[in-house]
Amino acid sequence: MKKKHLKSLTTIENWLKKQDLLSDEAKSSIAIIKEAISLAPEEEKDGNLPLPAPQEISGEVNTLAFYSDGGCRGNPGPGAYAFVVQDHSGKIITEGVGFDPETTNNKMELSGPLEGLSILRTKLQSEGKEPLLTKIKVMTDSKYVVEGMKSWVAGWKGRGWKKADGKAPENLELWQGLDRMRGNFLEIEWVWVKGHGGHPQNEYCDRKANEAMDAHII
Repeated sequence: MKKKHLKSLTTIENWLKKQDLLSDEAKSSIAIIKEAISLAPEEEKDGNLPLPAPQEISGEVNTLAFYSDGGCRGNPGPGAYAFVVQDHSGKIITEGVGFDPETTNNKMELSGPLEGLSILRTKLQSEGKEPLLTKIKVMTDSKYVVEGMKSWVAGWKGRGWKKADGKAPENLELWQGLDRMRGNFLEIEWVWVKGHGGHPQNEYCDRKANEAMDAHII
């Protein structure tokens, strides 16, 4: 956590410098804050603790729980997504992260499920399992993604992938990719979960996405 805060301050400092707004007073203040952070005790890390069994698929032995989160620092700006897939017992089937140096928050929220579901399909096939016999329950804190997949996409497709105003939806290729992904599994259900509300899997994905951004942003 200390490393994350220090990198964030460095990012702010570099941005101010590029904008020719880094006054001596601002530079001094940032240096004081950095020193205070460096003196703070290290927080206990819980990244290695096992995730609990997914509540959303309790008792559903033929369903996999897919959790995803994405974010962006600046909009547009550098961003990342992370996903993790578990079975009903809590076993992690697969997980991953992705980073884009210039993207948007919505693109990252869409890219997590799109890339993750593609990886999951390949993973199942490599283990001799049939994706078409597998139900997936996708959990995300993005209402944009959930509402889009549950209702908007059907309307767009009915109008030839156009919105009511005749314009193409933003992030069209990502929406089309997720729509095609439905045909690779028995069923994909989209479920909204509250972000930053203590949901263990959502918090896990949020942390992994931020760690990916920390690793790439200087």
